[in-house]
Amino acid sequence: MTIESKYLFIASMDVAKDQEDLFNRVYDTEHIPNLLKVPGVISVSRYKRIPLTMYLGGQKKEMLFEAEPSYHAYYEVTSPDVLTSPDWQSAVELGSWPDQVRPHTLNRRHILTQKQ
Repeated sequence: MTIESKYLFIASMDVAKDQEDLFNRVYDTEHIPNLLKVPGVISVSRYKRIPLTMYLGGQKKEMLFEAEPSYHAYYEVTSPDVLTSPDWQSAVELGSWPDQVRPHTLNRRHILTQKQ
């Protein structure tokens, strides 16, 4: 993912284990396509956290972040105003997401970053 915009919105969350299939299907086939139609949303990429082992301070370390959410979506946006636009407000309430998926999400975090 090459980030061209100055702003990156990150939505992170966990989902109930018995709802992961629904979560992933709806996110990929409904939620992302709906949000990509919002003016100012350039791209969306999703990732799932995996175990991390790395060298740090000259020592190989297994990094443990159990409290961190497992799923992350990275939204490249043209401006912070995109996230408060009527189009965004409408898009996040479309499809199966609000009623069938959102209630099963937990440990949600939302972060807006600006390129330095």
